[in-house]
Amino acid sequence: MNRTCFAIALALFWAASAPAQKANYKPLPPFSAPDTIEVRQVDIYSEGVRMSGQLYAAKASAGKKLPAIIMAHGWGGTAAGLVREAVPFAQAGYIVLAFDYRGWGPSDSRVILTGKRPPSEKQNHRFTAEVQDVREVVDPLDMIIDWQNAIAWMVGEPQCDPDQIGLWGSSLSGGLVVSAALRDPRVKVVHSQVPALDGRWTLATPQARNETLTESTKRSRGEIGYPAPGANTVAQLIGAPIRYQFASWYPVEEIERIPNVAMQFLIAEKEELVDNKANGIRAFERAKGPKNLVTIPNIDHYGIYYVMDARNRARDLAIEWFDRYLKAAGKKEASSQE
Repeated sequence: MNRTCFAIALALFWAASAPAQKANYKPLPPFSAPDTIEVRQVDIYSEGVRMSGQLYAAKASAGKKLPAIIMAHGWGGTAAGLVREAVPFAQAGYIVLAFDYRGWGPSDSRVILTGKRPPSEKQNHRFTAEVQDVREVVDPLDMIIDWQNAIAWMVGEPQCDPDQIGLWGSSLSGGLVVSAALRDPRVKVVHSQVPALDGRWTLATPQARNETLTESTKRSRGEIGYPAPGANTVAQLIGAPIRYQFASWYPVEEIERIPNVAMQFLIAEKEELVDNKANGIRAFERAKGPKNLVTIPNIDHYGIYYVMDARNRARDLAIEWFDRYLKAAGKKEASSQE
């Protein structure tokens, strides 16, 4: 088996193993922001659809320009699970935006007509029709657009320093942040943990390729629609993938086109869901700007969330990385204007 097929096979194993692995961990105790942190609910519009976001900042920093960190989860996760990172980032002097993709969590979703044609009678391009919302599908290309719009929203926040934009991603979003950095030159720093950076598992075998291409043809011809919310078409993972979109997404191959972004990759020593060599390690090797690779010992993929020592270490490493390169970016910009 060659390197690519091996990596894809492990990605398929990821899909089959994830639910069982989660079950091995106890739920985390509740966590909420302290009174010293202001948490504000915000609306972000991505291609006309409202995304839900939470903005975190220390109350003591009110009125001050701050470096910004933008966060979102990966496959099936929501911003509600990011409070344990967002609060310490805000305490460290950042303004932090955690958001939910279109169709996930409390965000609105795209809608599509249930019929083949819109009504013939329209007023100012408005009409009444039966529609269906598109919820809980996993489409990396759409998610990249959501990242881009979250960045654009943050730049318009009065307290945000637009010269100090950093991205935080984990698992699937650990690859999405690389894609977003490629597309927006305002991104200065990336922290990517237990990342998945190659969606070509949907073409890995003749069977997978046939399923992917058949699905895309049927959807393009209107013979099938989008999966229902909560669908488990890949093992028991919440949310069904749009397979053809995954086939077109492989940021591990594109990362060398990002010359000036500081990138940190954290991988799990006992990673069982993705091939570290073909994902996090390969991305680190191909990255052109300042970079760092850290292996968190004695954990598997989900340990980064459920083993508190590992989660806290990942958080602290992220803060150190953002402090080193994101806050420094603001100092460089200020000195260049003097």
